[in-house]
Amino acid sequence: MADVSTPTRSIEWLTLALLVFCYLGWAMATTWLAALWLPLGMVATIIFVALHSSLTHEVLHGHPFRAKWLNELTVFPCLGVAIPYQRFRDLHLLHHQDSRLTDPYDDPESNFFDPKIWATLPRWGQRVLQFNNTLLGRLTVGPLVGQYAFMRADWIAANKGDTAARNAWLWQIPAVIPVLWWVATSPMPLWAYLICCYVALSILKIRTFLEHRAHERASGRTVVIEDKGPLAWIFLNNNLHVVHHMHPKVAWYDLPALYEGDREKYLRRNDGYRYGSYAEIFRKYFLKAKDPVPHPLWRELEPGE
Repeated sequence: MADVSTPTRSIEWLTLALLVFCYLGWAMATTWLAALWLPLGMVATIIFVALHSSLTHEVLHGHPFRAKWLNELTVFPCLGVAIPYQRFRDLHLLHHQDSRLTDPYDDPESNFFDPKIWATLPRWGQRVLQFNNTLLGRLTVGPLVGQYAFMRADWIAANKGDTAARNAWLWQIPAVIPVLWWVATSPMPLWAYLICCYVALSILKIRTFLEHRAHERASGRTVVIEDKGPLAWIFLNNNLHVVHHMHPKVAWYDLPALYEGDREKYLRRNDGYRYGSYAEIFRKYFLKAKDPVPHPLWRELEPGE
């Protein structure tokens, strides 16, 4: 691949086909499969809601079309209900400024706390966040912890006059209404669908669990997980995360070849931050915290530094 800085295709047909497949699969899961056997419909719905979130991530990076408005139209229905697209887009693009990765203040996707702030939290709050830093915690309480922090930050921002935060939540209303209407007229009960959305968020927490670590060098903070199983498909190869951060405009289906074509370069780039599979991560961190909550390398900068 000669130039990976910008998309080379005017239409990425594989991504477009996957979007169609995702919506058709979601529609079938919430209707025919739910009517056939509700647990089966719920399992399929969870998969398609999680896949839709991964496709939303592709869209904000400029896929499958070159026109931004057309890309965003493809994921306008918010199948997962909880995260406004515009807010996800704006915060995630901020996260892609690699010099900020893991910064408790400037990286909106960081799970680290400033140690001084951490010391002021009540004991019960510290215990919840410590549990959240295990994989089991991230799967169970992680969506609730993340949603609370996300909504709280946006509420504060909107009250301070951040129109982008306010407008994103206003646009979430028409993005969710057709989804809830569909569910209300389908065989799947609303309570079951909301459970599906929560579990889909839990699955996505597997991907984000250790994507970034504290490291003195910004380029050494981003992981590679050499997994080729169903989770890698649901995450659209974003397990090859250092490749994605280096080439965010590359389509999901081109990432494996890019990585395999120069594997040693990427492992030098991220200082060997690598896992062989998600199974390895489950074995190591299901009950054990991967990182401390207070940033282990954080220090307050002196004035003028």
